[in-house]
Amino acid sequence: MKRIVVITVGKTHSGKTTFARQLERKLDNSIVMDQDNHAEFINTYYKKLQPKKGPNTLKHAISKLVVDYTKENTDFHLIICNSNRSINDRGYLLKQLFPAKDYIRILVHFDIPDHILLARIQQSKRKTTIFRSAVNFEQVLARQQTDDAREDVISPTQEEADYLFVLKDSREVDVIVERVVAIAKGM
Repeated sequence: MKRIVVITVGKTHSGKTTFARQLERKLDNSIVMDQDNHAEFINTYYKKLQPKKGPNTLKHAISKLVVDYTKENTDFHLIICNSNRSINDRGYLLKQLFPAKDYIRILVHFDIPDHILLARIQQSKRKTTIFRSAVNFEQVLARQQTDDAREDVISPTQEEADYLFVLKDSREVDVIVERVVAIAKGM
């Protein structure tokens, strides 16, 4: 039987984690895989092993281990909660880890304007223990804004997955959660 995988796409403070946790509460037999948790774990216990530059290979290895364990040892639906803004990164997830023959694949794109994200950051109480190189979330958003110019950082398209939901306002979260739950019930 196929499972559902929901992959979030969006910048910092766009609502990905809030959405993922709400969906996990409503979607029976599901689990959130959130790379922020893995980053905090590494920074707390294995900071010396943290790569100084380039991709965070240790964090990615832990995330892949959690995903592989979940796939092999459970029948949980997966909610992959991180930015996934690069089409190359999404392609890896959708083609290598979650192939269409095994999963109903859902992308949820958090298309929130930067001025709203900045206002949320300024009000945020989120821990900064997840950072490897940034000092605060303003720096994370600035880096993501710079990344917008990269060729591989593009908005997801319907052709990438079975379903694409675009969230332009936080008030749409409940509707999208209910639509994902309805997809699961219809399987």
